[in-house]
Amino acid sequence: MSDTMSTAAVSNTLSYTDATRGLVPIPIWERDLPTAVAEPYFKVCDVGTSMEGLAFDRNGSLLFVDIYNGRILRLSPDRELSVVYTEENLHPAGIAVHKDGRIFVASVGSIDQDGRFAKGSVIALSADGTNRQTIVAPELGHVVDDVTFDQEGGLYFTDFRGTATDPAGGLYYVAPDQQTVKPVLPRMCGANGVALSPDGKVLWATEYFANRLHRMDLKAPGDIARSGSMVPYHFVGRAPDSMRTDSAGNVYVAMQRQGRILVFSPFGMPIGQILLPGREDGHFLQCTSLAIKPGSRELLIVGWDLHGRGSMIFSAKGPAPGHAMYSHH
Repeated sequence: MSDTMSTAAVSNTLSYTDATRGLVPIPIWERDLPTAVAEPYFKVCDVGTSMEGLAFDRNGSLLFVDIYNGRILRLSPDRELSVVYTEENLHPAGIAVHKDGRIFVASVGSIDQDGRFAKGSVIALSADGTNRQTIVAPELGHVVDDVTFDQEGGLYFTDFRGTATDPAGGLYYVAPDQQTVKPVLPRMCGANGVALSPDGKVLWATEYFANRLHRMDLKAPGDIARSGSMVPYHFVGRAPDSMRTDSAGNVYVAMQRQGRILVFSPFGMPIGQILLPGREDGHFLQCTSLAIKPGSRELLIVGWDLHGRGSMIFSAKGPAPGHAMYSHH
């Protein structure tokens, strides 16, 4: 203890405070960030089920996935829920909408004998869920967690393989002709979320098992500029999941098992956070994905509860409107 520290302010008993009580206290360096609390928007079901992959289609409906039930779901603007596509053992995890309206789905694949995902893929569906086409084949061995398009129609995807000490995953690029797959950022510990800046010049990714935010300046599609790759932020707790950007280039990261979204500036500085209601009591901590409505500051966030409150979509407003690159380029 420092000689200058007042002994009157120190006790030999350590107790919780309001800020440190609960499963997921916000780290002290993030507590003073500008903060919003999301509101319930739509209850998907009464049980907690793993949902991911939020994206708006060309008609303004919200697409998302039900991972372990192999379903692609659509929530219309008037909040009518429907099933677009179902495939057993697909384990869909991410969605991007092509300029022609097709739905591209990231699949983490089947579960192998060791209980791990294996032989994932990217498939494409017509907007109505028909005409299934394989874009990235399972035989390539990737565990595809998330996908996003660039302005040319090329596709970035994350490979979720690896552990905290085994960087077996990475970030990959599929050329617009869909004939070649090339590594962009290899040797990642569970690459998870991926997003592009509105001008397509900055690529972002989250590294789930290593708790890192990656920022990459691009010199060309799929090519990182010299000295263009960096890690502007390290997360604590568990764990950075899917991510999106808005029209100002801000970056939104869903914090799985923390019930909140962290928002970063275009250079990776934290500028705010959005909390899911009930997180301080351990509810709706499973927060994996979000989507920002093009031309609007409204964002929809998926969260599910392991303690009896079911699966929900929440709404909030961010600092800048969404952009239309992903679904309308």
